Amino acid sequence: MDRLGAMHWFMRVAERGSFTAAAEQLGVARSVVTRRIAALENYLGVKLMERSTRRLTLTAAGAAYLEQCRVILDRVEAAETEVAEQRLTPRGPLRIGLPLVFGLKRLLPLLLEFAQRYPEIHLDMDYTDRRLNLIEEGVDLSIRITDHLEPGDIARQVGSCRLYVIASPDYLARRGRPMHPGELKHHECLTYTLDTRNATWLFQIGDCLESTPVRSRLSANNGEALMEAAVAGMGIAVQPDFIIEPYRAAGSVEVLLESFAPPALGIYALLPSHRHMPHRVRVLIDFLAAQLRGGGSPQ
Repeated sequence: MDRLGAMHWFMRVAERGSFTAAAEQLGVARSVVTRRIAALENYLGVKLMERSTRRLTLTAAGAAYLEQCRVILDRVEAAETEVAEQRLTPRGPLRIGLPLVFGLKRLLPLLLEFAQRYPEIHLDMDYTDRRLNLIEEGVDLSIRITDHLEPGDIARQVGSCRLYVIASPDYLARRGRPMHPGELKHHECLTYTLDTRNATWLFQIGDCLESTPVRSRLSANNGEALMEAAVAGMGIAVQPDFIIEPYRAAGSVEVLLESFAPPALGIYALLPSHRHMPHRVRVLIDFLAAQLRGGGSPQ
């Protein structure tokens, strides 16, 4: 027996609620459909449908079987589509949610290269540090930098970035250089307001990750703003590598507490659902992973 074919026919009958309607949709005689379903029931050894002169209803076994048929046929369709798409040029609209600073500093050059490589994909880039509702806002893919994902997030890690504790030479000359995370309680700190745990910072102390309370003098929801405040001597900040790079090279800030480095952040591609991923989305994720991992994490 052609099991997948039988599942397909069974789904048509169940969804249409009639052998006649299903036969019309499939372009065959009603008798062909009834024989096919009878053969399926005989093969399974259970009754899937109750027939009457007025209507057709599913048995409990039939309802359960219908749900499994939908899952199996959906996966088969996704697999076939994926194979077929490999022969096709990626095309169509692709809306991406991007974190503001990382999106502009690191991802924009990569996305421009991607757009040149795949001219039939239309990129729509939404730059925001706000967490997006991918389904409600029609976003195909969102890039998020975090040390923890939310329950239910559907994500693939495409890279990582390091965090550094930094301060300006002027601040260190006035307030001294902390040699242990516990000394931060005596310092002014600059915190990121989108992190709900901004009153504490994580450090690697020995073999353990420990939370260290900090006193926030100034908060902002933008890393560049905190960086400028640190350069101005207003306090100590924890910033990712892609932000501090030019400031550190210019000597505007110094790295502190290197023996107690905060844990790295993951760079994730978040997706709106578990269902079939469009070819253009998969191509972009693979491209970003190759660039961010293959070329090394942003330093």
